[in-house]
Amino acid sequence: MDFPNAKTRLAMIIGHPIGHSLSPLIHNTAFRHQGLNYVYMAMEITPENLSKGLRGLTALGCVGANVTIPYKEDVLPHMNHLSEVAKAIGAVNTIVCQEDQLYGDNTDVSGFLAPIVDLPLRNTPMTILGAGGAARAAAFGLVQHFDPQPLTLVARRVDQAQNIVRDFSGLSSRINVCDFPSSSTSIQKSRLIVNATPLGMHPHVDQTPLDRSIYFSSNQVVYDMVYRPNRTRLLKQAESQGAQVIGGLNMLIHQAAAAYKQWTHHDMPLDVVRNALNQTFV
Repeated sequence: MDFPNAKTRLAMIIGHPIGHSLSPLIHNTAFRHQGLNYVYMAMEITPENLSKGLRGLTALGCVGANVTIPYKEDVLPHMNHLSEVAKAIGAVNTIVCQEDQLYGDNTDVSGFLAPIVDLPLRNTPMTILGAGGAARAAAFGLVQHFDPQPLTLVARRVDQAQNIVRDFSGLSSRINVCDFPSSSTSIQKSRLIVNATPLGMHPHVDQTPLDRSIYFSSNQVVYDMVYRPNRTRLLKQAESQGAQVIGGLNMLIHQAAAAYKQWTHHDMPLDVVRNALNQTFV
């Protein structure tokens, strides 16, 4: 059967901007490989149209959507139901449409943990750069799985980071907050440093959340949640100084796979998707 056709199911990613997204390549590669009659599109929605766009998901018969910058928190009031993880994090990255209802979930946690889950990081000091939805997912995953001693949130808006501390107070009492000018000590002491800001994302590849005065060591792991490019300026700096580095591409694939499973009830063919990304991703 030729796809797409009148029975094709639609999924999408919504954000602003959205041109950088690799999600259409990921999902459409998986759909084609498994012969599923679905298509995945990138939809840029401006803030003033977010509410109307979300209502349109069920009107168009979509199976669901991914949510990216800057809407992971903004979509919360528009959901009819939230998963326990989405409630705990206070952010949604995956929407499942069920009849005329929107079910909000967050697969960023499992996706984030996938490349580090087996590393010997438990009870070590850790630092997250950022305080938005991605930082919330990372903080939740680290606290639940590794119990950092302590976890430091470095934020431009300290009050935003303090909200995370308040919301996660029942999970951990070892979460600290500081601003970027005061972050060097926590970064130097940390075993794991996570960039949960968008700085360095294509096309602004010259940007980095930290200046070059920060020096990384060989016993540190630097994890950038930015996936395009997979080797950001931050990772290049850390790698040149001997640190172990992890790009955001693995997280992207695994969080996508969890959404894919909810929409199609099929396991995403991870190796096929990874090969497609490696062939097209610079």
